Amino acid sequence: MSQLQTAQAITPAQREVWSKEAGFRIADLCDYLESYLDPEQIKEIYRAYLFGANYHSGQTRKSGEPYICHPIAVARILAEMQMDYKCLIGAVLHDVIEDTSATKKMVTEEFDEEIADLVDGVSKLTKIDSVSHAEAQADNIRKMLLAMTKDIRVILIKLADRLHNMRTLDVMRPKKRRRISSETLDIYAPIANRLGLNHIRLELEELCFAAAWPMRHRVLHKSVMTMRGHRKELMAHIETAMQQRLTEEGITGQVQAREKHLYSVYKKMRDKKLSFTEVVDLFGIRIIVDSVDTCYRALGVVHNLYKPVPGRFKDYIAIPKANGYQSLHTSLIGSHGVLVEAQIRTEEMHEISESGIAAHWVYKSEEESTGAAHTYASDWLKNLLDLQRDAGNSMEFLEHVKIDLFPDEVHVFTPKGGIKVLAKGSTVIDFAYAVHSDVGNQCVAARVDRQLVPLRTKLLSGQTVEVITAEGASPNPSWLDFVVTGKARASIRSFLKNLKRQEAVELGRRMLERGLEAYGLTLEEAMADGVNALLSDFKLDSMNDLLEKIGLGDRMALLVARRIAGDRKLAQDEEPFPTNSAQPLVISGTEGMVVGFAKCCRAIPWDDIVAVFSPGKGIVVHRQGCPNLGEFRKSGENWMDVRWEEQIDGEFTTEVGVEVGSKRGVLATVAAAFAEMESNIENVVIEERDGLSSTLEFTVSVRNRKHLARIIKRLRALPEVMSITRMMG
Repeated sequence: MSQLQTAQAITPAQREVWSKEAGFRIADLCDYLESYLDPEQIKEIYRAYLFGANYHSGQTRKSGEPYICHPIAVARILAEMQMDYKCLIGAVLHDVIEDTSATKKMVTEEFDEEIADLVDGVSKLTKIDSVSHAEAQADNIRKMLLAMTKDIRVILIKLADRLHNMRTLDVMRPKKRRRISSETLDIYAPIANRLGLNHIRLELEELCFAAAWPMRHRVLHKSVMTMRGHRKELMAHIETAMQQRLTEEGITGQVQAREKHLYSVYKKMRDKKLSFTEVVDLFGIRIIVDSVDTCYRALGVVHNLYKPVPGRFKDYIAIPKANGYQSLHTSLIGSHGVLVEAQIRTEEMHEISESGIAAHWVYKSEEESTGAAHTYASDWLKNLLDLQRDAGNSMEFLEHVKIDLFPDEVHVFTPKGGIKVLAKGSTVIDFAYAVHSDVGNQCVAARVDRQLVPLRTKLLSGQTVEVITAEGASPNPSWLDFVVTGKARASIRSFLKNLKRQEAVELGRRMLERGLEAYGLTLEEAMADGVNALLSDFKLDSMNDLLEKIGLGDRMALLVARRIAGDRKLAQDEEPFPTNSAQPLVISGTEGMVVGFAKCCRAIPWDDIVAVFSPGKGIVVHRQGCPNLGEFRKSGENWMDVRWEEQIDGEFTTEVGVEVGSKRGVLATVAAAFAEMESNIENVVIEERDGLSSTLEFTVSVRNRKHLARIIKRLRALPEVMSITRMMG
C-alpha cells in the first residue's frame, strides 16, 4: 500500500502494455482457482477485479506497473493457501477504500457487508490525530488487530499484502527499506508465527534480513553455500541411513534433509554471540510419518541409530507451542560427530506447521472451528480483546501486543493438570492473570510445586502453580516492575487507573463541597440546580469527570464553586481561599494515589502540614517550613490548608539523621534500637565526617510524632549516639 504512486503521464502504448500485464495476472489467478473454487465464485472474484481496476485506473506502483497488479498478487498468495472466495475478493479490493474514491458503502452495495468489513479492516485510518509516525502506526495496527478479532481473514489479507510489498521492496530508498523491514520483523513476522503461518513468517524474515542488512546477508549466504558443499554427501548418507532403518523396523515415512534459514542462523549468532563455525545445527532431518504413535516409535529408531544429546529433547506433541505447532525435536550425534537436529511429526502436523490456522481452510464460525491451530488462535484473539479493553491508548496496546508476540515460551500446569503457555521469564503474577483477570487482581501468595514462593518468582516449564487469592486484595503497583506478559501488565495498569479515578472522584467531591460551603451551598443543591452548562463549558461528560479533574488538581475547587454559585453572595465577608476561611481539608493518609507525601520533608501524623496541587496527580502534603514550599507560596490558588484526622492508623515514612562515634558495630546497635521501638528501617546512608564520627541517615517507618519522639528518646540513651536530627529538605 505504501508503494502507491499516481501516474503523471501515461502514453496509450504504456496503458496497453500495462493492461495486458494486469489481464495476464487475473487470467492466471482464475486458472489457478479452478482447482478448488466453483465457477460462480471465480466469476465474483473477476467482477471484483473489474471493480478494483476501474477505481485504481491511472495509479501505478513505484516499479511502474499498474497498481491493480498488486491486489491480484496478494489474492494469488492467499489462493495458494486455499482461502475462500470472499477472502480473495477482499484481497483484490483491499486498497480501494484507502487509496481511491470508493467507499465502504459502495463496496457493500456492490458485493456484501462481510466483504466490505474485510476491506475496511485492512484499510488504514484516514483521519488520525496522532502527533508522530509511531502513534499513527500504533493506531492503524490497533484498528487492524481489533478487526481481526471479528474476522481472522483480515490479518491473513494484511500478511499477504505485506509479503508482496516485501517481495517488491527493491524500488524503495534504502532508509525506507530498513524502516519497513524493522516494522515487519517487529509486528508482522511475529503475528504470522503466532498464527502458525510458518512459510509466510520465514519468507518475511528472509526478505527483511536481505533488505535491512544486505552485506551481512550476502556474507552469510556465501558461507552457508560453502558449508552446504562440504556437508552435502554427509547429510545424504544420514538421510539414507535413517530411511533404511525406518524401513527395516516396518515404519513408513518420509525422511527429508533440511537447512536452517539464513535469518535464523544470523539471529542465533547475534543473540548467543557465536561465530558462523560455532553454529552446529545448520542442517537437520525431518521425518514425516502416519500417526502420533508412529512418531514415538520413530524416535526410538533414530535414538538407536545415532546417540541423542542429553537435554536436547523436546516433546511438542504432548505440549504444543502457543500457535498449535506439534513435533518431536531431538538432537543427535551423526556420522563423523556432526550434530543433527531431527524433527518427527505426522502429515497433519506438518501441514499445520507450515500453514497454521490456514491449514484445510474452510471459513467457519468460532464455535465450528476445529483443530489445535484454530483453538490457539481463538485464545490469542480473546487475549487481544482483553488487552484492548485494558490499554489506555494505541501505543500502550501495541506495547502489550509486542510483548505477547515473543516466541520463547514456558509451559506450566494448573493444580488440576491444565496447561498454561506463558512468555519466557513469566512470574507467578503472569500465571495468575493468564488464569483470569480476577485471580490476578486478588492474588496474595502462590505455591510452586507445593512450596510457597515470592510473587516475583520466575516460572520454569513443567512446574505446577497454585495461586492463593483473598477477597478485597488488589494489585500492587510494584508488580509492573517484574511482570512479563501483556495481559498482566494491561490488567494491572487498568485496575490502578480505575482505582486512582475512584480516589480522585472522592477527593474532588470533598474539596468541592468545602468550596461550596462558603456560598452556603451543598453539592446536592448545586447538582439539583443543574450543572450541564458548566460540564459543557469544560467539555466533560459527567459530574464524576469534573470531580476527578478537581481531585487530580486539573481544576481548582474554589473556581468551580464560584462558577456554580453564580451571583450568590458569600456566606462570609471574605474570599473563600483555603488559607484563611473555610475549614481545612481533613486527611487520614489512606486516600491512596491522589494524596501523596513529599519526599523532601516526609510529613507524619500530627506534624503541622500544608498541601499544594500537582496537576494530574492530586495533592502533595508538605510539612510547614519545608524549604521547597517557597515557589508555591507565590500562587495562592495552588495552596490549601489540610489537617490530620483525630484517629489515624498505619505507618508513615520519615528521615532521621544520627551522628555517632566511629566504633565497630555501631550501625548494628542503632538498627537494633529502631527494631526494639517497632520501627522498620527502609534505607540507610552512611556519611563519614572524619575518622572519629559518622552520620547515619535512616529512612524509617513510624506511626506518628509520638512514636517518633519515643524512638529519638531511646536512641539518645545509647552511649555511641552524639546527636539526632529529623531531616528536612
